[in-house]
Amino acid sequence: MFIPQELDQIIAHGLSEKEIKKQLQIFHDGAPFTHVTRAVGVENGVEVYDMATQKQLATYYDSQKEQKEIIKFVPASGAATRMFKYLHAFLDNYDPDQEKLTPYLKSKKLVALKTFIDNIKYFPFTSLVQKEIRKHKPNYKKSKKGYRINSFVSLMLGKKHLNYAGLPKGLIPFHKYTKYTRTAFEEQLFEATQYAAVDGVAHLHFTFSPKHVQLFKQTYEKVKNSIKRKTKVEVQISYSFQDSSTDTIAVTLKNKPFKDKEGKLVFRPSGHGALIKNLNQIDADVIFIKNIDNVMVETHIDTIAFNKKILAGRLLQLQHKIFRYLDAIVKDQVTEEKLSEMKAFLWKELHILEIPQTKAGIAEILNRPIRVCGVVKNTGAPGGGPFWVKNKEGQQSLQIVELSQIDVSDPKQASIVANATHFNPVDLVCGTRDFKGEKYNLTHFVDPLASFISKKTVEGTPIKALEAPGLWNGAMAHWNTIFVEVPIQTFCPVKDVNDLLHPSHQPSA
Repeated sequence: MFIPQELDQIIAHGLSEKEIKKQLQIFHDGAPFTHVTRAVGVENGVEVYDMATQKQLATYYDSQKEQKEIIKFVPASGAATRMFKYLHAFLDNYDPDQEKLTPYLKSKKLVALKTFIDNIKYFPFTSLVQKEIRKHKPNYKKSKKGYRINSFVSLMLGKKHLNYAGLPKGLIPFHKYTKYTRTAFEEQLFEATQYAAVDGVAHLHFTFSPKHVQLFKQTYEKVKNSIKRKTKVEVQISYSFQDSSTDTIAVTLKNKPFKDKEGKLVFRPSGHGALIKNLNQIDADVIFIKNIDNVMVETHIDTIAFNKKILAGRLLQLQHKIFRYLDAIVKDQVTEEKLSEMKAFLWKELHILEIPQTKAGIAEILNRPIRVCGVVKNTGAPGGGPFWVKNKEGQQSLQIVELSQIDVSDPKQASIVANATHFNPVDLVCGTRDFKGEKYNLTHFVDPLASFISKKTVEGTPIKALEAPGLWNGAMAHWNTIFVEVPIQTFCPVKDVNDLLHPSHQPSA
Protein backbone atom coordinates (compact mmCIF):
# COMPACT_ATOMS: atom_id res chain seq x y z
CA MET A 1 0.00 0.00 0.00
CA PHE A 2 2.85 2.37 0.84
CA ILE A 3 5.94 2.94 -1.29
CA PRO A 4 9.39 2.55 0.37
CA GLN A 5 9.85 6.30 0.97
CA GLU A 6 6.49 6.44 2.76
CA LEU A 7 7.36 3.43 4.89
CA ASP A 8 10.59 5.20 5.85
CA GLN A 9 8.50 8.21 6.93
CA ILE A 10 6.23 6.00 9.02
CA ILE A 11 9.16 4.28 10.74
CA ALA A 12 10.90 7.63 11.36
CA HIS A 13 7.79 8.70 13.27
CA GLY A 14 8.11 5.68 15.54
CA LEU A 15 5.02 4.15 13.94
CA SER A 16 4.44 0.92 12.03
CA GLU A 17 2.59 0.13 8.82
CA LYS A 18 0.19 -2.00 10.87
CA GLU A 19 -0.65 0.92 13.14
CA ILE A 20 -1.24 3.25 10.18
CA LYS A 21 -3.56 0.69 8.58
CA LYS A 22 -5.54 0.53 11.84
CA GLN A 23 -5.85 4.34 11.78
CA LEU A 24 -7.02 4.30 8.18
CA GLN A 25 -9.62 1.69 9.08
CA ILE A 26 -10.98 3.97 11.81
CA PHE A 27 -11.28 6.79 9.26
CA HIS A 28 -13.11 4.42 6.92
CA ASP A 29 -15.46 2.98 9.55
CA GLY A 30 -15.85 6.16 11.57
CA ALA A 31 -14.90 6.50 15.24
CA PRO A 32 -17.57 4.98 17.50
CA PHE A 33 -19.73 7.47 19.37
CA THR A 34 -19.83 7.47 23.16
CA HIS A 35 -23.24 6.41 24.45
CA VAL A 36 -24.33 8.81 27.20
CA THR A 37 -27.27 7.72 29.34
CA ARG A 38 -27.81 10.94 31.31
CA ALA A 39 -26.05 14.14 32.23
CA VAL A 40 -24.33 14.24 35.60
CA GLY A 41 -25.83 16.80 37.96
CA VAL A 42 -26.08 17.68 41.63
CA GLU A 43 -28.56 14.89 42.29
CA ASN A 44 -26.66 12.14 40.51
CA GLY A 45 -22.90 12.54 40.70
CA VAL A 46 -21.79 16.15 41.20
CA GLU A 47 -20.81 16.80 44.81
CA VAL A 48 -21.57 20.23 46.29
CA TYR A 49 -20.12 21.19 49.68
CA ASP A 50 -21.24 23.75 52.24
CA MET A 51 -18.64 26.21 53.52
CA ALA A 52 -17.86 24.17 56.62
CA THR A 53 -17.05 21.11 54.50
CA GLN A 54 -14.99 23.18 52.06
CA LYS A 55 -12.88 24.54 54.93
CA GLN A 56 -12.52 21.07 56.44
CA LEU A 57 -11.27 19.60 53.14
CA ALA A 58 -8.85 22.49 52.48
CA THR A 59 -7.51 22.23 56.04
CA TYR A 60 -7.11 18.46 55.69
CA TYR A 61 -5.05 18.94 52.53
CA ASP A 62 -2.85 21.53 54.24
CA SER A 63 -2.28 19.15 57.16
CA GLN A 64 -1.23 16.31 54.85
CA LYS A 65 0.64 17.93 51.99
CA GLU A 66 4.06 18.27 53.66
CA GLN A 67 4.24 14.46 53.74
CA LYS A 68 3.32 14.17 50.06
CA GLU A 69 5.08 14.54 46.74
CA ILE A 70 3.07 17.08 44.75
CA ILE A 71 3.38 18.32 41.18
CA LYS A 72 1.34 20.45 38.84
CA PHE A 73 1.01 19.16 35.26
CA VAL A 74 0.31 21.78 32.59
CA PRO A 75 -0.16 20.99 28.86
CA ALA A 76 1.52 23.99 27.26
CA SER A 77 2.45 23.08 23.69
CA GLY A 78 -0.57 24.74 22.10
CA ALA A 79 0.06 27.58 19.65
CA ALA A 80 -1.56 31.00 20.01
CA THR A 81 -2.64 31.09 16.36
CA ARG A 82 -6.36 30.64 17.03
CA MET A 83 -6.31 33.43 19.61
CA PHE A 84 -5.74 35.90 16.78
CA LYS A 85 -7.87 34.28 14.09
CA TYR A 86 -9.91 37.35 13.13
CA LEU A 87 -6.86 39.61 13.33
CA HIS A 88 -5.16 37.45 10.71
CA ALA A 89 -8.29 37.77 8.59
CA PHE A 90 -8.15 41.54 9.06
CA LEU A 91 -4.57 41.71 7.76
CA ASP A 92 -5.46 39.48 4.82
CA ASN A 93 -8.62 41.31 3.77
CA TYR A 94 -8.33 44.97 4.76
CA ASP A 95 -6.45 47.51 2.65
CA PRO A 96 -6.31 50.97 4.29
CA ASP A 97 -5.53 52.49 0.87
CA GLN A 98 -8.85 51.25 -0.50
CA GLU A 99 -11.33 51.70 2.35
CA LYS A 100 -11.80 53.64 5.56
CA LEU A 101 -11.84 51.52 8.70
CA THR A 102 -15.28 52.42 10.15
CA PRO A 103 -17.30 51.63 6.98
CA TYR A 104 -15.30 48.41 6.58
CA LEU A 105 -16.18 47.24 10.09
CA LYS A 106 -19.86 48.05 9.61
CA SER A 107 -20.19 46.51 6.16
CA LYS A 108 -18.58 43.24 7.22
CA LYS A 109 -20.32 43.14 10.63
CA LEU A 110 -16.99 42.47 12.31
CA VAL A 111 -18.14 42.67 15.92
CA ALA A 112 -15.13 40.90 17.47
CA LEU A 113 -12.66 43.04 15.53
CA LYS A 114 -14.50 46.21 16.54
CA THR A 115 -14.39 45.09 20.18
CA PHE A 116 -10.63 44.59 19.89
CA ILE A 117 -10.11 48.03 18.35
CA ASP A 118 -12.41 49.86 20.79
CA ASN A 119 -10.63 48.33 23.79
CA ILE A 120 -7.09 48.27 22.45
CA LYS A 121 -5.66 50.22 25.39
CA TYR A 122 -6.78 47.55 27.87
CA PHE A 123 -4.80 44.65 26.41
CA PRO A 124 -1.74 43.60 28.43
CA PHE A 125 0.56 43.72 25.40
CA THR A 126 -0.43 47.19 24.14
CA SER A 127 2.54 49.01 25.65
CA LEU A 128 4.89 46.42 24.15
CA VAL A 129 3.34 46.88 20.71
CA GLN A 130 3.56 50.65 21.09
CA LYS A 131 7.26 50.33 21.85
CA GLU A 132 7.66 48.38 18.61
CA ILE A 133 5.67 51.06 16.78
CA ARG A 134 7.97 53.80 18.00
CA LYS A 135 10.94 51.91 16.57
CA HIS A 136 9.47 51.06 13.17
CA LYS A 137 6.59 53.46 12.44
CA PRO A 138 7.73 57.04 13.09
CA ASN A 139 4.69 58.52 11.31
CA TYR A 140 2.21 56.33 13.17
CA LYS A 141 0.42 59.11 15.08
CA LYS A 142 -0.03 61.21 11.95
CA SER A 143 -1.62 58.42 9.92
CA LYS A 144 -5.32 57.64 9.63
CA LYS A 145 -7.00 55.14 11.93
CA GLY A 146 -7.04 52.33 9.36
CA TYR A 147 -3.27 52.57 8.90
CA ARG A 148 -2.71 52.76 12.67
CA ILE A 149 -4.72 49.62 13.41
CA ASN A 150 -3.16 47.78 10.49
CA SER A 151 0.30 48.71 11.76
CA PHE A 152 -0.55 47.73 15.34
CA VAL A 153 -1.78 44.28 14.36
CA SER A 154 0.98 43.58 11.84
CA LEU A 155 3.73 44.48 14.33
CA MET A 156 2.05 42.44 17.03
CA LEU A 157 1.71 39.29 14.92
CA GLY A 158 4.55 39.66 12.40
CA LYS A 159 7.46 37.21 12.42
CA LYS A 160 10.05 39.99 12.28
CA HIS A 161 8.47 41.85 15.20
CA LEU A 162 6.70 40.55 18.33
CA ASN A 163 5.60 37.41 16.46
CA TYR A 164 2.69 36.59 18.77
CA ALA A 165 1.18 34.50 15.98
CA GLY A 166 4.24 32.24 16.14
CA LEU A 167 4.46 31.91 19.91
CA PRO A 168 2.88 29.25 22.11
CA LYS A 169 -0.13 30.54 24.02
CA GLY A 170 1.77 30.20 27.28
CA LEU A 171 4.22 32.96 26.28
CA ILE A 172 1.64 35.57 25.23
CA PRO A 173 1.34 38.46 27.74
CA PHE A 174 -1.91 37.83 29.61
CA HIS A 175 -1.90 40.30 32.50
CA LYS A 176 -0.56 43.85 32.89
CA TYR A 177 0.33 44.91 36.40
CA THR A 178 1.65 48.30 37.48
CA LYS A 179 5.34 47.48 37.05
CA TYR A 180 5.39 44.31 34.99
CA THR A 181 3.49 42.03 32.62
CA ARG A 182 2.93 38.31 33.14
CA THR A 183 2.44 35.59 30.56
CA ALA A 184 0.13 32.63 31.16
CA PHE A 185 3.26 30.54 31.87
CA GLU A 186 4.36 32.94 34.60
CA GLU A 187 0.88 32.98 36.15
CA GLN A 188 0.93 29.18 36.30
CA LEU A 189 4.25 29.33 38.16
CA PHE A 190 2.96 31.93 40.61
CA GLU A 191 -0.32 30.09 41.15
CA ALA A 192 1.44 26.82 42.01
CA THR A 193 3.27 28.49 44.89
CA GLN A 194 -0.07 29.05 46.60
CA TYR A 195 -1.20 25.43 46.88
CA ALA A 196 1.37 22.99 45.45
CA ALA A 197 4.44 23.88 47.50
CA VAL A 198 6.05 21.35 49.84
CA ASP A 199 8.91 22.41 52.09
CA GLY A 200 9.17 25.73 50.27
CA VAL A 201 9.35 24.28 46.75
CA ALA A 202 6.62 24.01 44.11
CA HIS A 203 7.22 21.52 41.29
CA LEU A 204 5.61 21.91 37.86
CA HIS A 205 5.79 19.78 34.74
CA PHE A 206 4.97 21.31 31.36
CA THR A 207 4.53 19.70 27.98
CA PHE A 208 6.30 21.98 25.51
CA SER A 209 6.73 21.97 21.76
CA PRO A 210 10.44 21.29 21.02
CA LYS A 211 10.73 24.47 18.94
CA HIS A 212 9.60 26.63 21.86
CA VAL A 213 11.43 25.04 24.76
CA GLN A 214 14.28 27.58 24.77
CA LEU A 215 11.81 30.47 24.93
CA PHE A 216 10.11 28.89 27.96
CA LYS A 217 13.49 28.28 29.60
CA GLN A 218 14.51 31.89 29.08
CA THR A 219 11.26 33.13 30.58
CA TYR A 220 11.65 30.79 33.56
CA GLU A 221 15.19 32.00 34.26
CA LYS A 222 13.98 35.60 34.01
CA VAL A 223 11.10 35.29 36.49
CA LYS A 224 11.93 32.52 38.97
CA ASN A 225 13.80 34.78 41.40
CA SER A 226 11.10 37.46 41.48
CA ILE A 227 8.46 34.80 42.18
CA LYS A 228 10.57 33.46 45.04
CA ARG A 229 11.04 36.94 46.50
CA LYS A 230 7.30 37.57 46.36
CA THR A 231 6.06 34.20 47.62
CA LYS A 232 9.01 32.79 49.60
CA VAL A 233 8.53 29.64 47.48
CA GLU A 234 10.96 28.31 44.89
CA VAL A 235 9.46 27.07 41.62
CA GLN A 236 11.16 24.19 39.84
CA ILE A 237 10.08 23.01 36.41
CA SER A 238 10.52 19.89 34.34
CA TYR A 239 9.18 19.35 30.86
CA SER A 240 8.55 16.78 28.16
CA PHE A 241 7.50 16.68 24.53
CA GLN A 242 4.59 14.92 22.92
CA ASP A 243 5.98 11.65 21.57
CA SER A 244 5.96 11.61 17.75
CA SER A 245 4.95 7.94 17.89
CA THR A 246 1.53 9.15 19.08
CA ASP A 247 1.00 11.15 15.86
CA THR A 248 -1.71 10.01 13.45
CA ILE A 249 -1.85 10.10 9.67
CA ALA A 250 -3.89 12.82 7.99
CA VAL A 251 -6.39 11.80 5.33
CA THR A 252 -8.41 13.49 2.63
CA LEU A 253 -12.16 13.90 2.96
CA LYS A 254 -12.41 10.61 1.03
CA ASN A 255 -10.25 8.86 3.67
CA LYS A 256 -7.15 8.52 1.48
CA PRO A 257 -3.70 9.35 2.95
CA PHE A 258 -3.14 13.08 2.50
CA LYS A 259 0.14 14.17 0.88
CA ASP A 260 1.72 17.61 0.97
CA LYS A 261 3.03 19.59 -1.99
CA GLU A 262 6.22 17.53 -1.95
CA GLY A 263 4.24 14.30 -2.13
CA LYS A 264 5.02 13.29 1.45
CA LEU A 265 2.58 11.79 3.92
CA VAL A 266 1.32 14.23 6.54
CA PHE A 267 1.20 13.27 10.22
CA ARG A 268 -0.46 15.32 12.94
CA PRO A 269 -0.22 15.33 16.74
CA SER A 270 -3.17 13.27 17.96
CA GLY A 271 -4.44 15.81 20.48
CA HIS A 272 -3.97 16.10 24.22
CA GLY A 273 -4.93 12.44 24.68
CA ALA A 274 -1.41 11.51 23.57
CA LEU A 275 -0.14 13.20 26.73
CA ILE A 276 -1.17 10.19 28.82
CA LYS A 277 2.35 8.94 27.99
CA ASN A 278 3.80 12.14 29.45
CA LEU A 279 1.57 11.97 32.52
CA ASN A 280 2.59 8.35 32.98
CA GLN A 281 6.17 9.49 33.53
CA ILE A 282 5.15 11.63 36.52
CA ASP A 283 5.58 9.89 39.87
CA ALA A 284 3.91 11.81 42.69
CA ASP A 285 1.24 11.43 45.36
CA VAL A 286 -0.86 14.35 44.11
CA ILE A 287 -0.93 15.70 40.56
CA PHE A 288 -2.81 18.89 39.75
CA ILE A 289 -3.78 19.25 36.08
CA LYS A 290 -4.75 22.54 34.51
CA ASN A 291 -4.71 24.03 31.01
CA ILE A 292 -2.11 26.73 30.32
CA ASP A 293 -4.64 29.44 29.41
CA ASN A 294 -6.92 29.07 32.44
CA VAL A 295 -5.26 31.63 34.70
CA MET A 296 -6.42 34.84 36.36
CA VAL A 297 -4.86 37.96 37.75
CA GLU A 298 -3.26 37.81 41.15
CA THR A 299 -6.21 39.38 42.98
CA HIS A 300 -8.14 36.11 42.49
CA ILE A 301 -5.39 33.83 43.79
CA ASP A 302 -6.98 33.16 47.19
CA THR A 303 -10.16 31.85 45.54
CA ILE A 304 -8.16 29.72 43.11
CA ALA A 305 -5.91 28.23 45.80
CA PHE A 306 -8.78 27.54 48.21
CA ASN A 307 -10.74 25.58 45.61
CA LYS A 308 -7.65 23.63 44.53
CA LYS A 309 -7.12 22.62 48.15
CA ILE A 310 -10.76 21.49 48.41
CA LEU A 311 -10.31 19.14 45.44
CA ALA A 312 -6.99 17.84 46.75
CA GLY A 313 -8.43 17.39 50.25
CA ARG A 314 -11.25 15.29 48.82
CA LEU A 315 -8.72 13.20 46.88
CA LEU A 316 -6.62 12.50 49.97
CA GLN A 317 -9.73 11.78 52.03
CA LEU A 318 -10.90 9.18 49.51
CA GLN A 319 -7.43 7.68 49.15
CA HIS A 320 -7.15 7.25 52.91
CA LYS A 321 -10.31 5.10 52.93
CA ILE A 322 -9.38 3.21 49.74
CA PHE A 323 -5.88 2.38 50.96
CA ARG A 324 -7.25 1.21 54.32
CA TYR A 325 -9.77 -1.07 52.60
CA LEU A 326 -7.19 -2.54 50.22
CA ASP A 327 -4.77 -3.16 53.07
CA ALA A 328 -7.51 -5.02 54.96
CA ILE A 329 -8.32 -7.14 51.89
CA VAL A 330 -4.66 -8.04 51.31
CA LYS A 331 -4.23 -8.98 55.00
CA ASP A 332 -7.50 -10.96 54.95
CA GLN A 333 -8.95 -8.84 57.74
CA VAL A 334 -12.37 -8.17 56.20
CA THR A 335 -15.34 -8.95 58.42
CA GLU A 336 -18.91 -9.07 57.12
CA GLU A 337 -19.45 -5.65 58.67
CA LYS A 338 -16.34 -4.29 56.92
CA LEU A 339 -17.48 -5.83 53.62
CA SER A 340 -20.83 -4.04 53.93
CA GLU A 341 -18.99 -0.80 54.68
CA MET A 342 -16.88 -1.20 51.54
CA LYS A 343 -19.95 -1.82 49.38
CA ALA A 344 -21.60 1.29 50.79
CA PHE A 345 -18.43 3.27 50.03
CA LEU A 346 -18.43 2.11 46.40
CA TRP A 347 -22.06 3.14 45.99
CA LYS A 348 -22.14 6.41 47.93
CA GLU A 349 -18.67 7.86 47.36
CA LEU A 350 -17.26 6.30 44.19
CA HIS A 351 -20.67 6.21 42.43
CA ILE A 352 -20.25 2.59 41.32
CA LEU A 353 -23.65 1.30 40.15
CA GLU A 354 -22.86 -2.41 39.91
CA ILE A 355 -21.44 -3.47 43.28
CA PRO A 356 -19.26 -6.62 43.31
CA GLN A 357 -20.16 -9.14 45.95
CA THR A 358 -16.66 -10.54 46.48
CA LYS A 359 -13.56 -9.07 48.11
CA ALA A 360 -11.61 -9.64 44.87
CA GLY A 361 -14.21 -7.76 42.85
CA ILE A 362 -14.21 -4.86 45.29
CA ALA A 363 -10.40 -4.76 45.31
CA GLU A 364 -10.35 -4.59 41.51
CA ILE A 365 -12.47 -1.43 41.56
CA LEU A 366 -10.63 0.18 44.46
CA ASN A 367 -7.19 -0.49 43.02
CA ARG A 368 -7.34 2.12 40.25
CA PRO A 369 -6.01 5.63 39.69
CA ILE A 370 -8.40 8.24 41.07
CA ARG A 371 -9.24 11.76 39.93
CA VAL A 372 -11.30 14.48 41.53
CA CYS A 373 -12.59 16.77 38.79
CA GLY A 374 -13.80 20.30 39.38
CA VAL A 375 -16.86 21.11 37.25
CA VAL A 376 -18.62 24.44 36.82
CA LYS A 377 -22.24 25.24 36.10
CA ASN A 378 -22.94 25.15 32.37
CA THR A 379 -22.92 28.60 30.79
CA GLY A 380 -23.32 27.41 27.22
CA ALA A 381 -19.59 27.37 26.44
CA PRO A 382 -18.50 24.75 23.87
CA GLY A 383 -16.68 21.74 25.20
CA GLY A 384 -16.98 18.62 27.30
CA GLY A 385 -18.88 17.86 30.44
CA PRO A 386 -19.69 15.14 32.98
CA PHE A 387 -21.99 12.35 31.80
CA TRP A 388 -23.02 8.86 32.76
CA VAL A 389 -21.67 6.64 29.97
CA LYS A 390 -22.61 3.08 29.03
CA ASN A 391 -19.84 0.94 27.55
CA LYS A 392 -20.26 -1.94 25.11
CA GLU A 393 -20.67 -4.39 28.01
CA GLY A 394 -23.59 -2.33 29.29
CA GLN A 395 -21.77 -0.99 32.37
CA GLN A 396 -22.30 2.64 33.36
CA SER A 397 -19.66 4.97 34.78
CA LEU A 398 -18.91 8.64 35.33
CA GLN A 399 -16.92 10.16 32.46
CA ILE A 400 -15.93 13.50 30.96
CA VAL A 401 -17.18 13.50 27.38
CA GLU A 402 -16.52 15.94 24.53
CA LEU A 403 -19.47 17.03 22.41
CA SER A 404 -17.73 15.62 19.31
CA GLN A 405 -17.89 12.14 20.90
CA ILE A 406 -21.70 12.19 21.10
CA ASP A 407 -24.05 11.46 18.22
CA VAL A 408 -26.22 14.57 18.52
CA SER A 409 -28.13 13.55 15.40
CA ASP A 410 -29.82 11.01 17.68
CA PRO A 411 -32.71 12.90 19.36
CA LYS A 412 -32.29 11.04 22.67
CA GLN A 413 -28.56 11.75 22.84
CA ALA A 414 -29.14 15.38 21.82
CA SER A 415 -31.74 15.75 24.58
CA ILE A 416 -29.30 14.49 27.21
CA VAL A 417 -26.68 16.98 26.01
CA ALA A 418 -29.24 19.80 26.06
CA ASN A 419 -30.07 19.02 29.69
CA ALA A 420 -26.45 19.03 30.88
CA THR A 421 -26.03 21.24 33.93
CA HIS A 422 -22.24 21.25 34.28
CA PHE A 423 -19.15 21.85 32.16
CA ASN A 424 -15.58 20.51 32.30
CA PRO A 425 -13.07 23.34 32.94
CA VAL A 426 -10.09 20.91 33.10
CA ASP A 427 -9.49 21.32 36.81
CA LEU A 428 -8.27 17.93 38.01
CA VAL A 429 -6.43 16.53 40.99
CA CYS A 430 -5.13 13.01 40.44
CA GLY A 431 -3.83 10.16 42.55
CA THR A 432 -1.71 7.80 40.47
CA ARG A 433 -0.02 5.73 43.20
CA ASP A 434 -1.55 2.58 44.69
CA PHE A 435 -1.95 1.65 48.36
CA LYS A 436 1.64 0.35 48.42
CA GLY A 437 2.96 3.69 47.13
CA GLU A 438 3.76 2.26 43.70
CA LYS A 439 2.90 4.14 40.52
CA TYR A 440 0.12 2.80 38.32
CA ASN A 441 0.85 2.21 34.64
CA LEU A 442 -1.71 4.69 33.33
CA THR A 443 -1.72 3.20 29.84
CA HIS A 444 -3.59 0.20 31.30
CA PHE A 445 -6.61 2.39 32.11
CA VAL A 446 -7.22 3.90 28.65
CA ASP A 447 -10.29 3.18 26.52
CA PRO A 448 -8.78 2.93 23.00
CA LEU A 449 -12.25 3.14 21.43
CA ALA A 450 -12.74 6.68 22.71
CA SER A 451 -10.87 8.29 19.81
CA PHE A 452 -12.64 10.74 17.52
CA ILE A 453 -12.24 12.29 14.07
CA SER A 454 -11.95 16.05 13.59
CA LYS A 455 -11.80 18.37 10.58
CA LYS A 456 -8.63 20.43 10.05
CA THR A 457 -6.80 22.16 7.19
CA VAL A 458 -3.29 21.62 5.84
CA GLU A 459 -1.88 24.17 3.38
CA GLY A 460 -5.42 25.50 3.04
CA THR A 461 -6.82 22.08 2.10
CA PRO A 462 -9.51 20.45 4.28
CA ILE A 463 -8.40 17.17 5.83
CA LYS A 464 -9.57 14.73 8.48
CA ALA A 465 -7.50 14.09 11.61
CA LEU A 466 -7.70 11.30 14.18
CA GLU A 467 -7.61 12.43 17.81
CA ALA A 468 -6.41 10.01 20.49
CA PRO A 469 -8.71 9.33 23.46
CA GLY A 470 -8.60 12.68 25.27
CA LEU A 471 -6.37 13.02 28.31
CA TRP A 472 -9.31 13.60 30.65
CA ASN A 473 -11.76 11.67 28.42
CA GLY A 474 -10.95 8.19 27.12
CA ALA A 475 -7.37 8.21 28.40
CA MET A 476 -8.78 8.19 31.97
CA ALA A 477 -11.86 6.10 31.19
CA HIS A 478 -11.07 3.36 33.70
CA TRP A 479 -10.08 5.60 36.59
CA ASN A 480 -12.29 6.16 39.61
CA THR A 481 -13.88 9.56 39.05
CA ILE A 482 -15.40 12.12 41.42
CA PHE A 483 -17.04 15.36 40.26
CA VAL A 484 -17.07 18.39 42.55
CA GLU A 485 -18.75 21.69 41.76
CA VAL A 486 -16.34 24.64 41.81
CA PRO A 487 -17.21 28.34 41.33
CA ILE A 488 -17.50 29.61 37.76
CA GLN A 489 -15.11 32.37 38.86
CA THR A 490 -12.28 29.82 38.87
CA PHE A 491 -12.69 29.22 35.13
CA CYS A 492 -11.60 31.94 32.73
CA PRO A 493 -9.72 30.47 29.75
CA VAL A 494 -8.38 32.56 26.89
CA LYS A 495 -9.50 31.05 23.61
CA ASP A 496 -9.85 34.39 21.82
CA VAL A 497 -7.72 37.50 22.36
CA ASN A 498 -10.82 39.44 23.44
CA ASP A 499 -11.16 37.08 26.40
CA LEU A 500 -8.31 39.08 27.94
CA LEU A 501 -10.81 41.91 28.43
CA HIS A 502 -12.72 39.83 31.00
CA PRO A 503 -12.46 41.22 34.56
CA SER A 504 -10.59 38.07 35.62
CA HIS A 505 -7.72 39.20 33.37
CA GLN A 506 -7.82 42.91 34.24
CA PRO A 507 -5.81 43.74 37.43
CA SER A 508 -7.61 47.04 37.94
CA ALA A 509 -11.11 45.53 37.52
